[in-house]
Amino acid sequence: MGAISLRRRRDPGLQVDVYEVKLDDEYLMSSLFTVAEIELARLGLAELSGDELDVVVGGLGLGYTAQAALADPRVRSLTVVEALEDVIGWHRDGLLPYTAGLAADPRCRLRHGDFFALAAGDAGFDDTAPGRRFDAILVDIDHTPRHLLHPSHGTFYQPAGLRRLAQHLRPAGVFALWSDDPPEAEFMDALTQVFPTARAEVVAFPNPLHGGESTNTVYVAKA
Repeated sequence: MGAISLRRRRDPGLQVDVYEVKLDDEYLMSSLFTVAEIELARLGLAELSGDELDVVVGGLGLGYTAQAALADPRVRSLTVVEALEDVIGWHRDGLLPYTAGLAADPRCRLRHGDFFALAAGDAGFDDTAPGRRFDAILVDIDHTPRHLLHPSHGTFYQPAGLRRLAQHLRPAGVFALWSDDPPEAEFMDALTQVFPTARAEVVAFPNPLHGGESTNTVYVAKA
């Protein structure tokens, strides 16, 4: 997909260290904007009842979604699937202080792999237990269902791809997806063709760069 890089810089106005991830020259994420990544975990897991939850996170990034999932005491296990081994290395090497301890949590397993290929396959996300199902699958990889990091991801966002994903969920399991854009009618239609219930939550948060407010979207669908 390109060359991945992690940058730390000091923001003179905010007086904080900012961690940014770029893919070639394209910005992927920043530690200044993490509200919606955290809400992805919170909103997805809020749909679930019971304890001893098994969760998958697609896309590790700066680790805020995974960290928020582990903050839920009901989570028994967390499998994080990340396509770029360098990103896993950042966490194992302790380069990201805001999500320190993530890689060392005994409930958390960082797996190097292609989330989309695993979602489309029968074996699923746990190579030690092929066919294992999960209570929640939380995904933050592409910018939006239309703005993709790689064209090969496109089939995932169609009804056929979502049906393949749904086979990895337990009954009443939850699929949640982060998007940088407002809710998209076409993707909502695909979700409702596959899942009995689906909704789009607009998450607002302050933008310190211009002093106003920005929004992301979290889609939440339940099997």
